[in-house]
Amino acid sequence: MAILVTGGLGYIGSHTVVELLNNGFEVVIVDDLSNTERFILNNIEEITGKKPVFYPFDLRRKELLTQVFDAHQIDGCIHFAAYKAVGESQIRPVDYYENNLFSLINILQEFKAREISNFIFSSSCTIYGQAEVMPITEKTPLKLPESVYGKTKQMGEEILIDFAKAYHRKISLLRYFNPIGAHPSGKIGELPIGVPSNLVPFVMQTASGVREKLNIWGNDYATEDGTAVRDYVYVVDLAKAHVAALKKLIDDSSADSLIDIYNLGTGNGSSVLEVVKAFEKANNVEVPYQICARREGDITIAYADPQKAQKELNWKSETSLEESLRTVWEWQKYLNTRS
Repeated sequence: MAILVTGGLGYIGSHTVVELLNNGFEVVIVDDLSNTERFILNNIEEITGKKPVFYPFDLRRKELLTQVFDAHQIDGCIHFAAYKAVGESQIRPVDYYENNLFSLINILQEFKAREISNFIFSSSCTIYGQAEVMPITEKTPLKLPESVYGKTKQMGEEILIDFAKAYHRKISLLRYFNPIGAHPSGKIGELPIGVPSNLVPFVMQTASGVREKLNIWGNDYATEDGTAVRDYVYVVDLAKAHVAALKKLIDDSSADSLIDIYNLGTGNGSSVLEVVKAFEKANNVEVPYQICARREGDITIAYADPQKAQKELNWKSETSLEESLRTVWEWQKYLNTRS
């Protein structure tokens, strides 16, 4: 079966492409290379022994997307392609709404016209806003997200739910918590262009001397050490969840519900300072940091209840925080050899 993977050279996308290829799927990637680099494609081939089909263009180019669907018998889609920086979304809201929503709608137009099902959406725990009760389950009430990025994910889910009901198509909404780590080969990992907006790549670059100091955005949160708490899930574990969700969509032809929703996390929360200390311990390096003012759009605490994914997908994140952070450092050492 041929699966379209949008943003397939990005961080989570590239790891998911590896798992798809290892599970016998054919993969067609569309990625505009706005937040990754082309060498990732070659590294996917080195890891798997298979080279996916690749088209470098922006999904807002509807005519080019139509040509991809004309050229391939697409059996499903995993949609990663989106702008994703929480802070940036607050100062570039129109760009985020245009890119993240129009690209989704263009793909769904092709799915509608060609009667294709099996769509997996890369969603986010940000759609819960600051949940009042931990851990967060799939039944936790959604709030208006703090960030424009989160709003685009919540709107994307609403669009997909309406699409599934109107056209009777099977959809899986995967709400990630905080992906970290890199492939064990050290050949693919998170590759932020410019200054990282996520914690772990900033830690990685600070430890390697690319950045002078790590900025910790606030130490006055209502947590044990004053820094924000998140659920950090290993990216390869996360990629495997996408394959499990896809197989369920394909195999479960008589499903009662058209919409699957899963929280993907470890079930444990770690503070920013705990992550920094775990990185230092795992890799025997020092990470200098400074405390800065809180960043607009950030919440205090979020961690998952992953039991539904464990039960229905037979999936569980089993990689420890320290092991995940060890793979990050191996990835950084690989990047150093390229510079």
